[in-house]
Amino acid sequence: MKFDTRTLVLMAIAIVINVVVGQLAVWVKLPLYVDAVGTVLVAILAGPIAGAATGALTNLIWGLVSDPVAAAFFPVSLVVGLVAGIMARYGWFRTIGKTVVSGVVIGLISTIVAVPIIVYMFGGVTGAGTDFATAYFVAVGHELIKSVAVANLATNLVDKILTCIIAWIIASRMPGRFTASFPFYQKANA
Repeated sequence: MKFDTRTLVLMAIAIVINVVVGQLAVWVKLPLYVDAVGTVLVAILAGPIAGAATGALTNLIWGLVSDPVAAAFFPVSLVVGLVAGIMARYGWFRTIGKTVVSGVVIGLISTIVAVPIIVYMFGGVTGAGTDFATAYFVAVGHELIKSVAVANLATNLVDKILTCIIAWIIASRMPGRFTASFPFYQKANA
């Protein structure tokens, strides 16, 4: 698919925002990721393919620049952008309530994609804030995969709901002359 210049610039800005905010979350060991606001914003404005590309490129670039662990999670970010764009296409970013539901759906799906990566590539430890919760669940006797799934699901639900709300607020506050240049956004919000 070919993207116009405005979409490419939006994607580039979103990637920088994702990496900077995500890296800050890693450094301070936040129990949230907050690394997909730009991805969801692109998905809302430009659609699922642009959102998926933004998500995947975010993690691949981030992995090359500063955090190799991030590169392994490019499938998760790709799915976040894809699902957010599909949800936007069907009007699930028109109101705050629908946006919260979108965050729940994205949180569930991203957990399904992330858990095998966390367990089988990293043995349950990625250096993220969720490692503490995973360690707790393992310490009290749960299996590793269940511990990772529970810790990741709890974090992902909060994280993706917050991410979707922030992206929705930004998109809904943008000037009409700017959003008018994104046909996807116009159709999805008609």
